[in-house]
Amino acid sequence: MPQPAPSPRSRIACLAGFLLFAFILLAVIAGLPLSAHAQTDRLIPDQSFTFPGGADGPIEAGVWLPATPADGKPVPLIVISHGNGGWYRGHPDTARALADAGFLVAALTHPGDNFRDLSRSTQLTMRAPQLSRLIDYMIRDWSGPVAVDPDHIGAFGFSAGGFTVTSAIGGVSDAVAIRDHCLTHPDFFACRLLARQGIDISNWRPEARDDRIKAAVIAAPALGFSFTGASLASVHIPVQLWQAAEDEILPAPWNVEPIRDRLGARPEYHRVDGAMHYDFLPPCSPGMATELPDLCRSSPGFDRAAFHRTLNAEVVHFFEEALKFEEALK
Repeated sequence: MPQPAPSPRSRIACLAGFLLFAFILLAVIAGLPLSAHAQTDRLIPDQSFTFPGGADGPIEAGVWLPATPADGKPVPLIVISHGNGGWYRGHPDTARALADAGFLVAALTHPGDNFRDLSRSTQLTMRAPQLSRLIDYMIRDWSGPVAVDPDHIGAFGFSAGGFTVTSAIGGVSDAVAIRDHCLTHPDFFACRLLARQGIDISNWRPEARDDRIKAAVIAAPALGFSFTGASLASVHIPVQLWQAAEDEILPAPWNVEPIRDRLGARPEYHRVDGAMHYDFLPPCSPGMATELPDLCRSSPGFDRAAFHRTLNAEVVHFFEEALKFEEALK
């Protein structure tokens, strides 16, 4: 017997949810805590804590302190948003590189979208407000050894974290665009999973701009095609945008290019030849490579460790220039 056609609302929920679900399946692997593998003491946060997350309850976070004290002066803050199924220690080498350069770095574990709990993984628009609450806490309530300069704040995000940061700087995601994308590209890996899970469109809250963020680094962002042109055109802060040329999870030209081409100010754009999606995560130990080959696999001849030396140096330089680092410390 023929089944009744689903309503437009349910189709949007199903289609949008399963596009994101594809990212979750592989990104859960990426989110396994690095403490379960080899990790040097230098990469571990200097402080770990929880902060009030409103309706989300206490949110886990960590801080990497500036290597050189700023003689009592407030210092620039960089906040970090991880990918689906990750946690606050997902980018420790980048965090430490920024701290070594004199920044205060804070990263959070997104509630409902982390390696312990995937119950809200498809509700990506919940993430930017969580990032803003981390900024609130660091400015108003954190009692660490250095003070935050509220006029010099940057954000770094990878994959779903790239979606998060794009939202936080003014991008507005359209769920209908997600539906249309998968109707047009049904053979895409993510779109083949459409019938298995949905998202609650009634909780899709795409407007989450935080004007305290003055510069952003966005790496391999998810769902770039879903951001409206008008919202991206309103973004005029400095943006550094990274693309893996061989991205097997978020392929070209639907994720990075729409953001690159629609931003109101031309971004500093880096396309990394030979890089795959998870090359933006830290290099794997031999044991981790054996245990999690999909996460650790790179293209033949691609040197992830060398790439991260370049990535971290470019990220540091970008934030130093975009946030007028020397001026901020005067």
